[in-house]
Amino acid sequence: MMLELHRKLTLQGKSGLSVKQGLLRKLGLHSKPGMGERSYAYAKACGIIGKSFTGKRVKLLENAAKLSELDRIVFPLGTRNLPEKELLLDLEDRIAERAVNSIISIVKCFSSPPELLILLLRSYEYADLRNAIVAAMQNERTAPGHTDLGKYQTVRFKKWPDVKAMVEGTEFEFLLNKRGAFGKSQENMQLETILDRHYYNALWKSLSLLGKSDKQAAENILSQEISLRNSSWVLRLRTYYGMQSEEVKLHLIDTPVKEGESSLPNEVIHCLDFPLDDYSAWSSWRWKKFLNHDAEGRFWHVNPRYFQNAASIYLYRLACSNFHMRPFSLDTVFCFFKIKQFEEDILTSNAEGLGMGLTSNDTLGALGVAP
Repeated sequence: MMLELHRKLTLQGKSGLSVKQGLLRKLGLHSKPGMGERSYAYAKACGIIGKSFTGKRVKLLENAAKLSELDRIVFPLGTRNLPEKELLLDLEDRIAERAVNSIISIVKCFSSPPELLILLLRSYEYADLRNAIVAAMQNERTAPGHTDLGKYQTVRFKKWPDVKAMVEGTEFEFLLNKRGAFGKSQENMQLETILDRHYYNALWKSLSLLGKSDKQAAENILSQEISLRNSSWVLRLRTYYGMQSEEVKLHLIDTPVKEGESSLPNEVIHCLDFPLDDYSAWSSWRWKKFLNHDAEGRFWHVNPRYFQNAASIYLYRLACSNFHMRPFSLDTVFCFFKIKQFEEDILTSNAEGLGMGLTSNDTLGALGVAP
C-alpha cells in the first residue's frame, strides 16, 4: 500500500508539478530550491539583465526618433512593417510578451517554484482580469487583450464576457459575490482596489513561507512599494476626485507589513489630511523627496503623476542595488522581476510618447531615466 501511495504522489499533474508538489503547495509546505537551481536562475537572470534597456543601456533608446526605429532597437531580429498606428499597438503587445517570457524563463529554472515567484508573474493576470471584467460590465463588443502566461494562467479569458465561466474554480471566484457592489461610475476603481488588496495580501503571505535569508530585500522593497502605492492613491484620489480621508481609506491596500502595526502606516495616514497646495506642510513627511518641487514665487500643488514616477524610479533603483547582493537567494529573483517590469514600463512609455510625436529624450526625461 505504501508503494502505491508513493507512486501516486510522484505522478505528474497537468500543471507540470507532481501531485506531491501540489499537495505540499496546498499545505503551505514548499520544497526549498537547491543551490543548482538557484545558481542557474542567477546566471540566466544576469544574462537577461545584460541585454535589457536598463542602466547605461537606456541611452540606446535615445536613437529612436519614430516607432519603427524603436522597433528595430528592441527587436532587431523581428521588426514589423506596419503603419504607425498599428505598429504602436503591436509593439506594446510584443514589449509585454518580451518581459513575460523573460520572467517565465527564470521561473522555469525551479522544479517547484516558490509561491512568491508565481504570484509576481501573475501580476499580469490580475491586471488583465480587471480590464476583462470592466469591459464585460460596460458591454463592450470586443474582448480586451491579455498576456499569455501559459501553464501559470488560471483565468479562462477565452470565456469572456462570461465572467462566471472565467473565474469559477479559481482564487478569483470570490469576485462573483462582489459584482453587485461595483458602482457604475467608479466600477474600475473599486475593482482595482479589491484586486490590489487581494494581490498584495497574497504576496505578503507568500513571503512568510520563505526563510529569512531568502526574503530580506524582497520584504523591504515590498513593504515600501505598498506604502508608496497607497500614498500615490491618496494623492490621486484627493487631487482628481476630491475625496475626503474616510472615503480615500476605502481604496487603500490594508496589508499589515509588520506585526503589531496598523495596516496603514503613519506616512499614509498623514498624507490623508496635508493641504495639497502648501509645500511646507509636507516637510516632515517620509516620502517628501518624491513630491514635485516648490518654485519660489509660483503657485504649488501636489502633482500625483510626478510622485508616481519618482516612486517608481526609487523602487527600480532599490531592486538594482539589491540584485547582486545575495546572488543565490530568492531576493535576486524578486529584484530581477521588478527590474524587468520597470524596463517594460520604460519601453511602453517611450513607444506611446513617439506615437504622440514626442522625442525619446522627452519621454525618458519625464520618467526620470534620461542618461
